[in-house]
Amino acid sequence: MAKFAGLFTADEIVQEALAQITWYHHIALMDKVKDRELYLWYAHKTAENGWSRNVLVHQIESGLYARQVTAEKINNFEDRLPSPQSELAIQTMKDPYIFDFIPFKEDMIERDIEDAMVRDVTKLLLELGTGFAYVGHQYHLVVGGEDFYLDLLFYNLTLRCYVVIELKTGEFKPEYAGKLNFYLSAVDSQLKKEWDNPSIGLLLCKSKNNVIAEYSLRDISKPIGVSEYRVTQELPIELEKQLPSVEDLKTRIGM
Repeated sequence: MAKFAGLFTADEIVQEALAQITWYHHIALMDKVKDRELYLWYAHKTAENGWSRNVLVHQIESGLYARQVTAEKINNFEDRLPSPQSELAIQTMKDPYIFDFIPFKEDMIERDIEDAMVRDVTKLLLELGTGFAYVGHQYHLVVGGEDFYLDLLFYNLTLRCYVVIELKTGEFKPEYAGKLNFYLSAVDSQLKKEWDNPSIGLLLCKSKNNVIAEYSLRDISKPIGVSEYRVTQELPIELEKQLPSVEDLKTRIGM
């Protein structure tokens, strides 16, 4: 308590964010966060989203601030969305997204990741952030008599719009943006109501070249963001050093 009193003035302690979270949240913040401004940011997010202490610790350890605030976000939201929706959409984005509840497999395909996300949709919604409501995966649309399937479809209650997420297990390619642009046109035509804002697309790729992604979005008509994702956290360096390399394993089994 003495440490907490030394961090903030009496006026700051009774301000909304610091006063709305529990003492156990504050203990976690003092243990995990050294920067005062970062402490206030996580306290505000905890109050805003109603995070439990365990969720708060998870968000700190996953580097939420760096992924949501200071990350170099690739999108065309400012050019394609009116204010304040554009600012809210940018704030909503993260890079990378961390889906560490999904076990990694060497031969994973997009459908494997989608299925794992839907099986644990509560953790998926937690990672996506405030306001996301799950609508469906492999969501069926008919355009020009042909069938199309959206990887994941959400509605964001804060942005008041549909959000289409496309998953790619490899590196970002320019043609992915064109396909998602088509899907957004279909959603705006068939699902969007007059009170909804323009639909937003999010391409989640295993990796991306930022320059290529920026060029790809430059003349795209619909609002789209591109982010990387991780399905498992990296091994600690100490443990990684103890594991045999792929070449060593091949030698041992005679490949």
